[in-house]
Amino acid sequence: QVQLVESGGGSVQAGGSLRLSCVVSGLPFGSRYMGWFRQAPGKEREGVASIFSDGSTTYADSVKGRFTISKDNAGNTLYLQMSSLKPEDTGMYYCAAGNEWWLLQRGFGHWGQGTQVTVSS
Repeated sequence: QVQLVESGGGSVQAGGSLRLSCVVSGLPFGSRYMGWFRQAPGKEREGVASIFSDGSTTYADSVKGRFTISKDNAGNTLYLQMSSLKPEDTGMYYCAAGNEWWLLQRGFGHWGQGTQVTVSS
């Protein structure tokens, strides 16, 4: 059974930091991509950051230089270090894993339940 369990969300003031974690278990072989998505109220879900099986990473323009995605050596825990947070970073953050990033962007693959991040001005 595949499980992705996020933690680390919370409420912070603008300029603050949070570190999200996602414990992953039971992923099928071939799940090359892992990443973080977020969804703000009234907005579409957007990809925030991804990490490929070789360790290469990509970021949304809105978070470049502020967020860092990483995973532990065993690939069992995914992290998102968020710094210099802005009110527009507020939303539900989800971790996801799958074979292709474009499939995850369309909602396929394996998903966690989400953790709420709220940034106040």
